[in-house]
Amino acid sequence: MAVPLSTIFPSNNFKLSKSPNIFPKLPPSNHDLAVIPNLINRTANLSSPRTPTAISPIYASPGIASSSTSEDTASLLDRVQVFDLNGNGLPVSDLWRDRKAVVAFARHFGCVLCRKRADYLAAKKDVMDAADVALVLIGPGSVDQAKAFSEQTKFKGEVYADPSHSSYEALRFISGFSTTFTPGAGLKIIEAYMEGYRQDWGLSFEKDTRTRGGWQQGGIIVAGPGKSNISYIHRDKEAGDDPAIEDILQACCS
Repeated sequence: MAVPLSTIFPSNNFKLSKSPNIFPKLPPSNHDLAVIPNLINRTANLSSPRTPTAISPIYASPGIASSSTSEDTASLLDRVQVFDLNGNGLPVSDLWRDRKAVVAFARHFGCVLCRKRADYLAAKKDVMDAADVALVLIGPGSVDQAKAFSEQTKFKGEVYADPSHSSYEALRFISGFSTTFTPGAGLKIIEAYMEGYRQDWGLSFEKDTRTRGGWQQGGIIVAGPGKSNISYIHRDKEAGDDPAIEDILQACCS
């Protein structure tokens, strides 16, 4: 069923609110497609709590092949702690220190588009396995949120939590209201719902997500072996900005 864009993104201008109580009431879980325009309409008065992160020109393209990261980026990543589903911490760069890995960075663990991305990557896990490449997903949030995501999605790869969001900052992933609620992202949300994917509103409105606004965008990297060896970087320009799977497989498995 076609849904007019005007239903999802109203044409009237909105004003940014200065009220600290900016989040709408948590909708019930397992809402149908009708919740999407309603949620977007109600969140039109939200103000972004963070200034979008500046992107260095070398990383401005959606996906860029590169033999290594800068020394600064590699040093930052080496100091970033992520946590596995048992709560064990390790430097994020250890995930590709001794192996090659495709590492997806989710917007947050409740995000419907991130659940679709997880399936999109897992569908090619047999190709990655044949090339001895690990599949990893990192989300900004708590270990409990990571566990819930893993249990709900049955993701075939490894799942880690980054409670501090530091890996996102080190890799210069963008964040902001204007990159979250876009016409393109709205259409992708509708498509995901029509394919049977659902947002987890409970995870989406937990403190670990709310306090950062839920405006974080993610990306995908291909990295390793070697801590500073990142051969492919895709930075999402907006929510649901998936790169072509062929580009990822060329970078990781060719």
